[in-house]
Amino acid sequence: MLGAGVIAALVVTQTLGSACAAPGMHAASRSGKATFYTLSTGTGNCSFPSDGADGLYVALSPGEYGDAAACGSYLSVSGPRGTVRVKVVDQCPECEAGHIDLSRTAFARIGDPAKGVLPVTYRRLVDPPLPGPLKVRVKEGSSRYWLALLVDNTGNPLSRIEVRSGSGSWQVLSRADYNYWIAESGAGAGPFRVRITDTRGHRLTVTGIRLAPGTIQSTSSRMYSAGGGSTSRLSTSTTRITRTSTTTGTLLSTTSVTTPGTTSTSWQTDQPSSSSPTEPAVVSDDC
Repeated sequence: MLGAGVIAALVVTQTLGSACAAPGMHAASRSGKATFYTLSTGTGNCSFPSDGADGLYVALSPGEYGDAAACGSYLSVSGPRGTVRVKVVDQCPECEAGHIDLSRTAFARIGDPAKGVLPVTYRRLVDPPLPGPLKVRVKEGSSRYWLALLVDNTGNPLSRIEVRSGSGSWQVLSRADYNYWIAESGAGAGPFRVRITDTRGHRLTVTGIRLAPGTIQSTSSRMYSAGGGSTSRLSTSTTRITRTSTTTGTLLSTTSVTTPGTTSTSWQTDQPSSSSPTEPAVVSDDC
């Protein structure tokens, strides 16, 4: 069930330097083969509650699955009849490297299901279109003494999740091979701030995550915006950095939100350069 209302975002920042790739995945296209299968609702090694409304998903070999490091990312898969975009939701234990297991719907987009196996090329997408705002699920059995969180609609794979309760310190969670991020000793009674970082360096902090096991809590925030502008809902006393591409360079805006509905914005132009520019307010984490 969905939690009441939406969770507000506190901070949105982007890292524009080099990123860390998920283990076993390739930025460039690789050749291989595809089969297809049907995923039962609510299953899959990535633990996502559903396979998505479009039914376009894929299971990866153990090496490419990377103990859940690839979960939530998207592949572009090309076959004899075309190309399809699929979400990584599962592991295929019997698949060797280069063998991907598509949903039947995805398979039919690129070839004839009667053939059973197709030659394909595929690659992991960077900053793919997002299906919607972030969702956070607190796993059944979670308490103030043990906490497990699942984050969906991230677009890129995640590299780090941290949690904070009240005025306490940020606590780094560890990722299980079923894609939940775990605080073995818990993080208190909540509500929590959850800081999410992906492998591209996008970082976002959401607040108000309740200790509500088995509940999907919707937010109003996205890890990034394809158009360059932030779509996050900001709360009192926060700062947002927004990048907008222009014909003369990159426009950076810093928006200070002091009270709901009252904002002040200052702008500056970051001109293109052949060298690596110094980016203001950039968050950079080691993967």
